[in-house]
Amino acid sequence: MKLNVIRQRGLWWTISALCILAGIIAMVILQTQIGTPLRPGLDFKGGTRLQVELDCSQPGNCDKPISLDAIREVLRDENLGDASLQLVGQDQRAALIRTNTLSVDQRTKLQAELESKVGKFDAKKTQIDTVGPTIGRQLFQSALVALIVSFAGITLYMTFRFELDYALFAIIALFHDVLITVGFFAILGLTPLKTEIDSLFVVALLTIVGFSVNDTVVIYDRVRETIQLNPGRHINEIVDDAVNQTLTRSLNTTLTVLLTLFALFFFGGETLKNFALALIIGFTMGAYSSIFIASTLLALWREKRGRAFAPVTAEATSD
Repeated sequence: MKLNVIRQRGLWWTISALCILAGIIAMVILQTQIGTPLRPGLDFKGGTRLQVELDCSQPGNCDKPISLDAIREVLRDENLGDASLQLVGQDQRAALIRTNTLSVDQRTKLQAELESKVGKFDAKKTQIDTVGPTIGRQLFQSALVALIVSFAGITLYMTFRFELDYALFAIIALFHDVLITVGFFAILGLTPLKTEIDSLFVVALLTIVGFSVNDTVVIYDRVRETIQLNPGRHINEIVDDAVNQTLTRSLNTTLTVLLTLFALFFFGGETLKNFALALIIGFTMGAYSSIFIASTLLALWREKRGRAFAPVTAEATSD
């Protein structure tokens, strides 16, 4: 298989632009609905997360799935009507409830009311997490700082190893990957799933940034080597060749990682499901942007700046 990424670069850019636009629209809608561009989870907004599971050792306790209506009725009676509710597991015998921060007495009362309406819960499988709003804000600020520092570090590294224009287009490709991943979660936040982001989502974004730039570095390395060996060749031909020479490596690496991530998504449990999903989207976009975005933008930039052909050095002339 041989790709002609330069000739079809308008198509790749259009696909990326549409994906980013859909995500931005979803973020704007969420901003108008809940005041944030993404649906924040417990880690960021603070609150209490209560996960309960029916005790199947009790006779007749697990004959049918948990009734969402019964839980919602209890929540309304406790003035917690705005809490989010989700059934967990294929057999739907567990429920995850996210509410505003509850005191110990409030949690105890809520659990007792739920047991009276839904059934006896297994105490060993009950999970309760509480995060204050201050800690949530600190986590959010730390996450932003971590992202900014990572982008700055990558820019410095790419500029030192290659040139400034290589670094700029690598960063644009990274923004592309992060924006599409964030936009996808904004779209999921608008669906009935009401997908939230947590601290693991930030970890996923940082991992995506690190993985995505690897592919770009490999392609850039090949571009630089080809320019040094063939300074008389047009940048478009060099980029096309560099992409095709590294294409098998890029696809094999990405597919191998995706196999592991899909296993984590399907069998890693509820806690890791969104983390794995973010990585699946980000890693796929990372391979895409390295091949179709970073390399084609570099070629266009050099062509427009009159640098489509590298200056012939004395060493090259003597050869």
